[in-house]
Formats: sequence, structure tokens, C-alpha cells
Amino acid sequence: MVNINPVGGQEQVAIESHPLQILEMRKKEYPGSEIIIEKELNAGSSYKQYLTSYRSDGLKIYALLTVPVGSAPAGGWPAIIFNHGYIPPAQYSTTGRYAAYTDAFSRNGYVVFKPDYRGHGDSEGNPEGAYYSTAYTTDVLNAVSSIKKYPGVNPNKLGMWGHSMGGSITLRSMVVSKDIKAGVIWAGVIASYEDMIKNWRRAVPFISSQREQAFRRPGRQVLIDKYGDTDINPEFWQSISPIYFTKDISGPLQLHHGTGDNEVPVLFSERLNGSMKSAGQMVEFYTYEGDDHNLSRNLSTALNRSVEFFDKYLK
Repeated sequence: MVNINPVGGQEQVAIESHPLQILEMRKKEYPGSEIIIEKELNAGSSYKQYLTSYRSDGLKIYALLTVPVGSAPAGGWPAIIFNHGYIPPAQYSTTGRYAAYTDAFSRNGYVVFKPDYRGHGDSEGNPEGAYYSTAYTTDVLNAVSSIKKYPGVNPNKLGMWGHSMGGSITLRSMVVSKDIKAGVIWAGVIASYEDMIKNWRRAVPFISSQREQAFRRPGRQVLIDKYGDTDINPEFWQSISPIYFTKDISGPLQLHHGTGDNEVPVLFSERLNGSMKSAGQMVEFYTYEGDDHNLSRNLSTALNRSVEFFDKYLK
């Protein structure tokens, strides 16, 4: 049992422990490992890029590592852990997609470490999902510990970027670990579980693969069956919701969301923006009128704002 008081001033409530609870995740260790260079890739003139691997829960997880060319600043390069959004795990490639994003950060003097998550591409393990399992956040927190040990990286200047599902992982990571000094979230799944359950309706219904369905645990319905829904047992759902722990967040946040996003409602970013402000935390929030889930019309603007934000807090 754990005692939790996610909303300041309310009476503490005893809740049966569950691994997804923020307080339980803080008890776990995320040691990471040495980063192994598997292969050097073709890259731009201002950085080198590598297919790498590290260990998480005993699993071999692949990651894309991008390192600026030239002399590192005193103390080492600042680094960004890059949390990708949902891509069907069987279709995922470590080196695919997000090239413009990693390029923008590395050209501006950042090491970028983009982990697969378990069960994605050639990474070991099963794709358990991000919202009702600790698996992907565990992989990311082990990536944080791994990049801290990498030669030439300043372990005290780590940022995190996340898109969509990766935004959820970013927020959860930042209320579990104090290592992440600044975070940027684009179109994040970052609201409470009550909002996720009641106010999230995609324009195109999401259907996961049979492999994903087989390994996703415990799953929303299993939690509802055990703990009751968000109306019956709000304390439990708050205890697993990072948005209720913004008073403990490890650094400032920058949020980006298109008002025309048909995948994740802008309401989610509005909720987190409000929670950050209520907790007295530093937050910047940008909306893009009519833009989509990937901020396609405002990509350059959003990337420039992201780089400037990391520059402000990591350099």
C-alpha cells in the first residue's frame, strides 16, 4: 500500500501499490549500461551518427546516436533524449523518420540519443505500450543513465524531447527522475487518465497489431476491473498520472500543439499548461492555428523554438 497526496492539501488516501504509480516508479533503479557502437552511419558534415545499443531490464535496445563534430564545450556536450511517437513496432526502424529533428538539434551542438523502445524494430522484448505499462519509460530512463556515461557528454545537461506517445513518456520520466533538466513536448498524450479515457476520440480509430495486443499489459480494462474507473476511484488514477505530480517535475517544459490535431486533442496540452502554472513551474505553451499532429505547416518555427528553449536551459 502507498499513501498518496497528488493534489496539495487533500487528505492522503491509502492505495494498493501498482508498478505504474509514480511513487513506485521512483523506487526502481534505472542503471543503464555502456553504449555500444554497432555501426557508423552516413551523416551530415556537422555531426556523426551511429547505430548503437544499450541494456534495459536485461534487454538489448537499439538507439540512434548523433554526435556533433568538433571540440566539445567545457564539461561536455549537452544531450537530448529523443522520444519518438507511436509507430507500429513491426514497421519501426531505428534510423527511419525524424531526420530533420535530430539534424536541427545536432547542428546546434547537442548529442541526440533516440532509443527504439523494447519490441520495436530489432530491439529485444515485447511492445507493451506506453500508457498502461512502465516498459517504455523504463527503457527511456535507462537511456538517460546510459548517455550520462557516454564520453564527451555533460551528465548535468540533459534534456528530453517527445512527440505524441513520446510526450507521455517524457512527462512521466521528468516526474520520476531528476536527471532531465528541460523538456519539450509536441502534441503530447499528457493529460490525466480521466481525460484520456473520457475525452480522447481519434478521427480514425486506432487498431493495434495482434502482436501488440498480445503483449500490452495490464491494459486499461484490467486496471478498471481491479481498481474501478476514474469516477469510482479517482485516487488510484491520479497516482499513476504524471500531470498530478508537476510540483515535482525536474525542469521547465515547452509545449507545442496544433489546433487542428485530429490524433491528440489540444486540450491535453492546455491541461498540462494549467497544471504547470498552478504548481508554480516554468512552462511555455505554443499553439499553431489549424496545424496537424506533426506541426507540418510550422515545422521550422517549432524546431527553432525547441532549440532556443534547450539553449536557454542547457547551455
